[in-house]
Amino acid sequence: MIYVAIVGAGAIAGIHADAFSMFPDLCQVKAVCDIYPDKAEQLIQTKHLSQAHAYSSIEDALKEESLDLVSICLPPFSHTDAAILAMEAGCHVLVEKPMANSLEECDRMIETSKRTGRLLSVVCQNRFKTPMKRVYQMLKDGIGGPVTHAIVNSLWWRGENYYDLWWRGLWEKECGGSFTSHSVHHIDLLLWMLGMPDHVTAVMKNVGHPNSQMEDVGMAILEYPTCFAHICTSIVDHGESQEMVFQTKRGRLSIPWQTAASLPLPNGFPQEDHEFENELQKIYQSIPEMELEGHPAQIKNLLMAIRGEEPLMADGTDGRNAIELIMAIYKSSALRQSVSLPISPEDPFYRKDTMIEQMPHFFEKTKSIENFTTSEITLGRDVGK
Repeated sequence: MIYVAIVGAGAIAGIHADAFSMFPDLCQVKAVCDIYPDKAEQLIQTKHLSQAHAYSSIEDALKEESLDLVSICLPPFSHTDAAILAMEAGCHVLVEKPMANSLEECDRMIETSKRTGRLLSVVCQNRFKTPMKRVYQMLKDGIGGPVTHAIVNSLWWRGENYYDLWWRGLWEKECGGSFTSHSVHHIDLLLWMLGMPDHVTAVMKNVGHPNSQMEDVGMAILEYPTCFAHICTSIVDHGESQEMVFQTKRGRLSIPWQTAASLPLPNGFPQEDHEFENELQKIYQSIPEMELEGHPAQIKNLLMAIRGEEPLMADGTDGRNAIELIMAIYKSSALRQSVSLPISPEDPFYRKDTMIEQMPHFFEKTKSIENFTTSEITLGRDVGK
């Protein structure tokens, strides 16, 4: 039996609790930690975690319980210290995205994982969904030929009061706006499917959230050796329309799934290639649906990896890659120039303090509350369905 602590009792912690509860033969939640112990107790009661105790800190839980896995659902600025503490205590770690506030922090987490021999998994729950799996497999198999152009629209909507929570809207705490807090999952998917680009050119702005220092809209152009990609991030888009489109030489692969293929007329204008569209449809449907999706699927993989029965499918390096691309995006926007990858340890954008010194403050935070009256969250349209 794998004994689990959930650290942080905010809204996302409920999703973790539900996922762990799906595998009673593999794991048991023994502790829930939060600086507000009543929130920890409320999560225990709401999710019927009958074997769990509430603690005000991860230190107390590690001291009182025999734990194997720590699931970190804290604000981003707390991820690194909590993850390192847990691994040093002999626990495996699952940490929510974004992995950390800087590349330097990511590297310390990865180094601790290697040194202690503990698994470090970063939440990439969208990789564990059938539409993403199908398109990933088709790209990997070269269906349609090489990718020529990719489009990622990571479009969300958040009210102005979203940033009233005490730790949100501050470079020091979140180390990023919509690219980091919302589009990080689409960025992870893009890197999973295409890999890291060579160069990045980006712009960003805050157009609708005056209680945040950071961006709420932005655009990044990614240069690969043989193709282009661009990412649009936003938390001012009503309807939260999200999509990933991969144009290959012969046809379109996309999430949500939509087939398209063209052949040239004698003058170069397009005509529909129905035969290849039908072939794409058959290949897409032939890839099996996942039995589990999202957080439950990733958590089951982690539990099986701890048992030595499966390879870990999303590790610290995956989480770090997303942070590296985001740091390149911020560097390009701040300096108003194209940026080359990778980012070296000598680069100001490798460390949190020197990175923050470079970033604009679009607004200053003037309102701050400890907790919202509701912990309900909505996660936008289920991309791909």
